[in-house]
Amino acid sequence: MIGALAQPSPLRGTLLRDEPMARHTTWRVGGPADCFYMPADVQDLADLLRSLPADEPVFWLGLGSNLLVRDGGVRGTVIAMAKSLDGLTRTGEDSVRVEAGVPCAILARFCAREGLAGAEFLVGIPGTFGGALAMNAGCFGGETWRLVAEVETIDRSGEIRRRRAEEFDTGYRRVRGPAGEWFVAATLRLGAGEPGELAARMREWLDRRSASQPTQQANAGSVFRNPKGDFAGRLIEASGLKGFCIGGACVSERHANFIVNTGTAKAADIEALIAQVAERVEVQHGIRLEPEVRVVGEP
Repeated sequence: MIGALAQPSPLRGTLLRDEPMARHTTWRVGGPADCFYMPADVQDLADLLRSLPADEPVFWLGLGSNLLVRDGGVRGTVIAMAKSLDGLTRTGEDSVRVEAGVPCAILARFCAREGLAGAEFLVGIPGTFGGALAMNAGCFGGETWRLVAEVETIDRSGEIRRRRAEEFDTGYRRVRGPAGEWFVAATLRLGAGEPGELAARMREWLDRRSASQPTQQANAGSVFRNPKGDFAGRLIEASGLKGFCIGGACVSERHANFIVNTGTAKAADIEALIAQVAERVEVQHGIRLEPEVRVVGEP
C-alpha cells in the first residue's frame, strides 16, 4: 500500500482510501479501491511510483469506460489519470503533444480548432487518450496509432522514456510494447484542415452515434471486438439477445454490442451477461466473441 501518509511525504496529489469505483466507471458499478490516487503532475506520479513497494499492485484509470470493476473492488493502488495529466499543446505546424489524462473528445475538438485534421474520430471515444493509446482505440474509420509519432512512458522506478511509434506492435484493438512501462504522453502528427469543416464532421458523427447507441444509459462502450469480416452487434442481435437481461444489466435495444446498467445492476450481473452473450453467439453461429472491455478486481 501507499506508506503511512500521515507522516511527512513529498507527494502532492490527492489520496482517497476505500474509494468506491462505481463513482469512477461509466457502468456505475464496482467495489472499493484500497487506495485511489490522483497525481498532481508527471513528476508527482514518478514520486508516487518510487514510493510504492515492489509488490504493490497498480491499476491505471482514465474515464472508466471500456472497464468493468468487480463488486469486491480493487486491491492495491488505482492511479487516476483524468484531470491529472491533462496537458495539451500544439508543438509544431503539424504536431500536438497530449498527456494521457486528456479526454479524447477534448483532444479532437482542440485539433479541429487548430485546423489540424485526422483526430476527428476521437470525438466518439468516451475515454482518455492514455486509454486510447493502450488499446489502439478507434471509431468512424479512424485508429489511434495511425496518428502517433512518439510516446512518453513511465516505469515503476519513475523513469520517463521517449519511444518512437515504430517500437510498438499495433493492430486492431491491440498494442504491444516494452513490458513494465505505461503511457504518460504522446506526440501526434496531423494534417491540415479547415476548422469549420472539421467541426461539422464531428457533429455529424456524434449525431450518428446518438442515433445508434444508448448514450443516455450507463454503459462502457462496445463490449465485444468485431470478429474478422463481421460485426459483434449483428451476431448478438441475430441470436435474439436484444433486450435480454440478467439482474439490472441488459443488452441494449438500440445497439446489441452495448450492455446497459438500467439502474440496479451489479458488476456480477454485467459479467454474467457478457458470458451468456458470448456463449449464445458461439452456440448459434460458431463464433466466439472476444470481450473488448477489461474486467478487473475481486468478485
